[in-house]
Amino acid sequence: MSELKHIISLRIENSIRNAVQATASRFYVRESDIYRFAINYMLKRFKCLHEDDFSGSDLLPLMLDIREELIGSLSLKKHQLFNILNGNNVHPDKFVAMSDIELLLTPQHLLKQRLQKIDDSPQSDVDTETWLKQYLLEKYQSPSFQDSSDTQTQSSN
Repeated sequence: MSELKHIISLRIENSIRNAVQATASRFYVRESDIYRFAINYMLKRFKCLHEDDFSGSDLLPLMLDIREELIGSLSLKKHQLFNILNGNNVHPDKFVAMSDIELLLTPQHLLKQRLQKIDDSPQSDVDTETWLKQYLLEKYQSPSFQDSSDTQTQSSN
């Protein structure tokens, strides 16, 4: 059984198109295959957003993974991210505070300064992204958050 396919129009920068063309050439496939692959990859990565059980602090691992894209590519505002995290009648134990949502959207060059103001345990020996993950882990201690962090640690070893 074949699914109906749709033609879409997409506006992208020349540099991105050039990168897609180079990738397609390297893989010996069409550009459209690379676009489909990228979309499927992103949708699989965002699968938890399609499940009503995932809300609040359950979504923090994903948001930490895509933090740069939240700031740069998607240009999300704090109220938009608040609604994404806490909008589906989130359980009180999973509620993510606006101050932590703001941390997710804080640019890299300001993040360390913000963490120093709010975190009692100074982290001079770890990079800022790791410090942010540790801070949120300690604060929310969500089982899914810990599982995701453990999986990322194991995959990097």
